[in-house]
Amino acid sequence: MNELALWRRITAGILLLVPWVFYMVYPAYNMAKPELGGVPFFYWFQTLWLVITAVLSLIGVLLLYPSKR
Repeated sequence: MNELALWRRITAGILLLVPWVFYMVYPAYNMAKPELGGVPFFYWFQTLWLVITAVLSLIGVLLLYPSKR
């Protein structure tokens, strides 16, 4: 394997690991305030992280499989 392939694998692994670690620190964001449009913080923050997780996963997959675009 060349150095670029190793760099891509490590970066993709980190990108895929970030959301997993975030969801494990549940007590850090288990609160109702502040609200956004009447929606408690817990719900809109988790929804935001769903979008962030999708983007990070997409980047990770593109790094792992660059020829499949």
